[in-house]
Amino acid sequence: MSRIGRMPIAIPAGVTVEVAENNKVTVKGPKGTLARVLPVEMEIKTEGAEVIVSRPNDLKKMKSLHGLTRTLINNMVLGVTQGFEKKLEVNGVGYRVGKSGKKLTLNLGYSHPVEMEDPEGIETVVEGQNVIVVKGIDKEKVGQFAAEIRDKRRPEPYKGKGIKYADETIRRKVGKTGKK
Repeated sequence: MSRIGRMPIAIPAGVTVEVAENNKVTVKGPKGTLARVLPVEMEIKTEGAEVIVSRPNDLKKMKSLHGLTRTLINNMVLGVTQGFEKKLEVNGVGYRVGKSGKKLTLNLGYSHPVEMEDPEGIETVVEGQNVIVVKGIDKEKVGQFAAEIRDKRRPEPYKGKGIKYADETIRRKVGKTGKK
C-alpha cells in the first residue's frame, strides 16, 4: 500500500470537505474555498472528522494516483486553514522591488522596469527593498507565480545576482583568473 495514500486526512474545526460526483472535491475554510476535480478511479470518503482515499486495485497507475490524490486533498485543507507562502530574495547592485496596488515593479538591471500583476487569489508583499513574499491558499498557484517572478532574472553562479528563493543555495563558480 502507498504509505502516503493510506494516511487519513484530519479535517480541522471550521473546515468542510464535500465530495460531489466525478470526484469533485470542495474544501471550505476560514481563508476561502478551493475546488478540484480529482482522478475518478480513486474512492474518496469523509468519515467523521477525516477524509480517507482508497484505490480500486494494485495497478502501477492506481498506486501512483493514490498518493497524489491524498496529497492534493491535504494541500487543499492546509491552504484554507494556514495558507501557503514562498519567499524570494533579490540580490544585486541596483536591483530593487516596489509594490503599488496589485502591481509588482522589479528593477533588475534591464533598460526598463519589469511590471507584474498579482494573479487572482495570490498576494505579494514586499519586505524592505529586496524580499518578496508570495502568499495564497492554492499551493500550485503560489509556486507557479513565485517561479514566474524568479524567471525574470535567474541567479547567476559567478556573483550570485538575480532573484532566488530564500531557502535556495546557489552553487558559486570561480571566475577567470588573469595570466601573469
